[in-house]
Amino acid sequence: MNNTLRRLLMAPAVGSLLIWMLVPLAMTIYFSLIRYNLLYSGEHPFIGLLNYEFFFTDDAFWPAVQNTLILVFSVIGITVTAGLLLALLINQPFPGRGVVRVMMIAPFFVMATVNALLWKNMMLNPINGISAWLAGVFEAQPIDWLADFPLLTVIIMVSWQWLPFALLIFITSLQSLDQEQLEAAQMDGAGKFTLFKSFTLPHLARPIAIVVMIEMIFHLSIFAEIFTTTGGGPGNDSTNLAFLIFRQSLMQYDVGVASAGGVFAIMLANIVAIFLLRMIGKNLT
Repeated sequence: MNNTLRRLLMAPAVGSLLIWMLVPLAMTIYFSLIRYNLLYSGEHPFIGLLNYEFFFTDDAFWPAVQNTLILVFSVIGITVTAGLLLALLINQPFPGRGVVRVMMIAPFFVMATVNALLWKNMMLNPINGISAWLAGVFEAQPIDWLADFPLLTVIIMVSWQWLPFALLIFITSLQSLDQEQLEAAQMDGAGKFTLFKSFTLPHLARPIAIVVMIEMIFHLSIFAEIFTTTGGGPGNDSTNLAFLIFRQSLMQYDVGVASAGGVFAIMLANIVAIFLLRMIGKNLT
C-alpha cells in the first residue's frame, strides 16, 4: 500500500517531466521527416530522410562536428587542469584569501553574451584591446584573434567563464579532505607529489567526474559566444553544431533540415555521454 501511494504521489511529477521531454523530441523528429520551409507556405509533405541527407552533405557539417568536439574537450581539459591547480594553490592559507576566492569565482556569473563582448572589444581587439597594447609594448604586430584564430578565441572565452565553476567545486571538495591522514603521511616522510597522488587526487575523483559531465552537457550547445564574436567564421572555422542548426533554421528558414540537425545533435550528445560515463562513471557510484 505504501509503495502504491508513493507511486501515485510521484505520478504527476513524472508524467509532467515525460511530457516536457518527449513532446518536443517527438515534434523535432516529425519536422525532420517533412518538407517544412518557412518561406514556402502550403502543405508539408513527408520526404523521409531527405532532410538528414541534405544536412549531412552540407559543406559545413563535418567542420561543425570537428569544431564541436575540439571545443568541448579543449574547454573541459583547460578548466579541469587549471581549476585543480588553482584550487590547490588558493587552498593554502595566505592574507586576503577570502577576497581572492570571491574574485576568482566572479567570472562564472557573467552572462555569456557579456563575456563574449568583453573579450571581443576589450581584451582581443587588434586595435584598442589589451592584447594589442601588449603587442605594442614588445614591439610586435598585433594579432587579429577573431580572424586568425577564431576557434581558439572561443575556447579562451568559454574556458575563462567556466574555470570558476571547476575551481568552486574543487575548493569545496578540498575542504573535506582528511587533514589528519595528510599529517600522518607527512610524518612518515611522504613528499608533496606523493600526497597529491595518493590522497588529494583520489579524493577529487568524484568532483572531477561531476565537473566533466556538467561541462560536457553545456558545452555541446555553445552558441552565444560564437554568434556574438565570429558568426561561425571565417568560413566555417568556428561553426559548431549549435550554430549550424541556427543557420539552417533562422537564416535559411528550413525547419525540416534544422530539425534533422537537432536529432543528430541529440544522438551525438548521447554518444559522448556514454563514452564519458564509461570512463568516469565509476567515480559517481
